[in-house]
Amino acid sequence: MHSISKMKRLYHEALNPNFGYFYTVRKTLRKASTKYQKIELIDTDEFGTVLLLDDITQTAEKNDFMYHEPMVHPAMCCHPKPQSVLVVGGGDGGIIREVLKYPTVKRVELAELDEGVVRFSRKYLGGVHKNCFDDPRVNVNITDGRKYTEDHPGEFDVVIMDMTDPFGPSVMLYTREFYRLARRSMRDKSGIFVMHSESPVARPAAFASIKKTLGAAFRHVNTHYVYIQMYAVLWSVTAASDGVDMAGIRPVAVDRKLAKYGIKGLKMYNGATQASMLTPYPYISEILSKPARVITDAKPEFPDNFLR
Repeated sequence: MHSISKMKRLYHEALNPNFGYFYTVRKTLRKASTKYQKIELIDTDEFGTVLLLDDITQTAEKNDFMYHEPMVHPAMCCHPKPQSVLVVGGGDGGIIREVLKYPTVKRVELAELDEGVVRFSRKYLGGVHKNCFDDPRVNVNITDGRKYTEDHPGEFDVVIMDMTDPFGPSVMLYTREFYRLARRSMRDKSGIFVMHSESPVARPAAFASIKKTLGAAFRHVNTHYVYIQMYAVLWSVTAASDGVDMAGIRPVAVDRKLAKYGIKGLKMYNGATQASMLTPYPYISEILSKPARVITDAKPEFPDNFLR
């Protein structure tokens, strides 16, 4: 073990009551408060510029691709022809940036509750959003994501939920009823819903409940397992659909689709990684073999919730 200089500010984040991580901070760049949460932009040694919301790591400019690519490309690449996309949350713009790489896309709707996050990110997180908010295909809607989804049935090919973890106000976006609203918002059975689905290492009960709850709303539920350094643990991203089973899509088909769309330079995604990310370790299969609770509007609390 090596000691860290006492001159360094250490940022600590808990992943469960017994486990967490740290990284060193050079300085705070910006602080702000919105109607809903605190925002802080920090300069770090390991990740470069990092966005914190209520003292929880959201995105890091150095390697945000570890999160944003798996959240976007499996669904966009496996859909027959994604043209209309809804992003729920995602006010930093990283998801939209990746979605816009697909030439088939004609419309991207962002449903973000906190206008302050969008405004702050547009001003200070250019390395993440790459000016995607200025693309004419993008519409920014400052609204409750659940209400927006409910009010727009039959409109979207892909719905991507990029929300904070299931604590507080976000918890009602993790219920069976919301997932059914997301399914209803699809144009047809080829529609795909995507969300981060917690860590099977740090929060196995929450992970299992999310997967079981998605299974109560969609026919096919495909979980991708990926290590994301800024979250310091094995993470999961789950795609759900009534008509698209990603487990049946061959790696060569993924590579051909990426080539057809002219998408190059991805760091996390191609045909081989599509197949590898879908393969669970045996201990994850064991977690999923045990009983898990379906999360509902009536009982939205997660079984391993904790305060960070």
